[in-house]
Amino acid sequence: MKNFIRWISIISYLLIILAGWMSGIPFIIWLIFTAFDFGNIDQLFAIFGLVGIILNLTKWKTSTHITILSFILMLSPIISRLLQVPIEMFDYLAFQIPLTVFIVTYLIYIIINARKKTVGQDLQ
Repeated sequence: MKNFIRWISIISYLLIILAGWMSGIPFIIWLIFTAFDFGNIDQLFAIFGLVGIILNLTKWKTSTHITILSFILMLSPIISRLLQVPIEMFDYLAFQIPLTVFIVTYLIYIIINARKKTVGQDLQ
């Protein structure tokens, strides 16, 4: 169940749609292209987001500290975009629904992960 929630969270993160001039693009494409856009401040945040995703694929993914760090790293490019672009530009469901699903499910994953660690420590 815990891994299912984590994967739902990651998939919803990757499927956040950023509106462009003509059409929207999935967030993962924005992260990848921006990570290689040298000289752009968004490059740092895109790398943070990619590192957050990669942390979810490592053997440390069940560590509470790593999950919290990963969540913060994955949120940083979204917060950066929200601060740089007028908030009215994000008033569409293809952005709001995946973002909400990501935040809610990842927070549930962190809570479940932290509870399993404390229960495991109580038994020892």
